[in-house]
Amino acid sequence: MTPDELRRARWFRAKQRPIAAVSEIDRAPLGDGALAVLEVVFADNGSPDHYLVTEGPDVWSSLVRAIAAGAVLPAARGAFVATVTDAARFDGSFEARPLAVEQSNTSVVIGERLILKLYRLLEAGDNPDIEISAFLTDAGFADTPALAGSMIYRAPQGWTAAAAMLQEFVPSTGDAWGAMLDALATQPAAGIEMARSIGRVTAAMHAALASWPDDPAFPSRPATVGETAAWRASAERQLAQAVTALSGEAHDVLVDLAPGLRARFADTFGAATGEASVTRIHGDYHLGQLLARPDGGFSIVDFEGEPARPLAERRQPSSPLRDVAGMLRSLDYAARTAERASRFDPDAWLVEARGAFLDAYGPADAALLAAFELEKACYEIRYEANNRPDWLWLPLGAVERLGGEGIGRSRFEAP
Repeated sequence: MTPDELRRARWFRAKQRPIAAVSEIDRAPLGDGALAVLEVVFADNGSPDHYLVTEGPDVWSSLVRAIAAGAVLPAARGAFVATVTDAARFDGSFEARPLAVEQSNTSVVIGERLILKLYRLLEAGDNPDIEISAFLTDAGFADTPALAGSMIYRAPQGWTAAAAMLQEFVPSTGDAWGAMLDALATQPAAGIEMARSIGRVTAAMHAALASWPDDPAFPSRPATVGETAAWRASAERQLAQAVTALSGEAHDVLVDLAPGLRARFADTFGAATGEASVTRIHGDYHLGQLLARPDGGFSIVDFEGEPARPLAERRQPSSPLRDVAGMLRSLDYAARTAERASRFDPDAWLVEARGAFLDAYGPADAALLAAFELEKACYEIRYEANNRPDWLWLPLGAVERLGGEGIGRSRFEAP
């Protein structure tokens, strides 16, 4: 694969870094095809990345058969090692149907009963997507696809990385983002009930993640001084980066708000020590991470966490309210996206939808939740400034409303 071909691949994550060289460093035969490991060296002298690519027309079915067998696939220098779980069901067809959605990994439906995810970027360490999926499967949490098996790559240097995950295929009508926009276009009241249902399944997920507190990888305990200090530092960093990303009136508004926001971060996160609970969390929770099932329920997927964060950081326990804040921000995005498409009052709807979600979720520290929402909105400002400047009004309005206590009006409204 040439550098130009790699840059065009949707799953290549380092598009801003200049590529110096791409070379194949390992290869394992697989049926009529192969799994190959590419090393990407960058001209900025930073650490190289390693990517997994496939070759051959029947590679997906062959890969699933290898996982089903718990096989070890010797490579030229390392090996691919498969693990199968008790939840696996491999009877029936192995016909492969790659999903058309663009994402940082590659997903393939197998026989309409399993779904295979190939991790393109090989990141050394335990992948939280596999780790949390296995935990929730063992805990009996039914609203995520059961883990059937996985495969790791064992490099000759000794490090390991997730290569693939195999799960139960959950039939769906799409994700909750699409379902919510459809509801807001025709029946906004249905969107409120949807928010209530998502609140319930979110609470159930967090209860399951806290259900085995003696497991050192899945603790459930009060937050330490170090953890709450890290939360404050993260929020202040997101705020500083948001200020730097802006110019003009928007920059001036955020500069004016910044002292008050920093004070709130200091007070709120400081008070959380010993009071807030920490567990493992989803880590990148929004409407796009839920599948809308035909029975009206939702299945939660994609536990990798925020891709921009290092793998070790994504595995750290944190406050479940980070997930809650992420979903509230996603509801805000949905409402204000609907506002642009039709005559719709997002503020009135959000009062009801947020209330329904939080009522269903259960007790939550309002001040801590608002601080996590503010941090997320600051991240969104930086994202929109770099990728969709026409949408900057949305997270700017959120920071202004949340920074002013509540979800009142903002000078930043939909154009």
